[in-house]
Amino acid sequence: MSQQGSAGNVIAALCNVFFPGLGFLVQGRILAAIVTAMLVFGGYALFWLVVPAIIGGLIHLWSIINAATFKGDRVIVVRDE
Repeated sequence: MSQQGSAGNVIAALCNVFFPGLGFLVQGRILAAIVTAMLVFGGYALFWLVVPAIIGGLIHLWSIINAATFKGDRVIVVRDE
């Protein structure tokens, strides 16, 4: 999953649609998966307060987009001249 829009990123985005944070686990981003799942499920659990549910929905949408546009490991090459 090194390039944006790769098949792995599409699979991760689809995983995030059905279970928030699962796509991040597929990509190997464990902390992002845990935080996303906690925030989304916490927001959805407080649906009667409206605002947390909206925030949970926005974080859910963000997680789908972020998984789809993930660029992977960035390698920086430094040349000694």
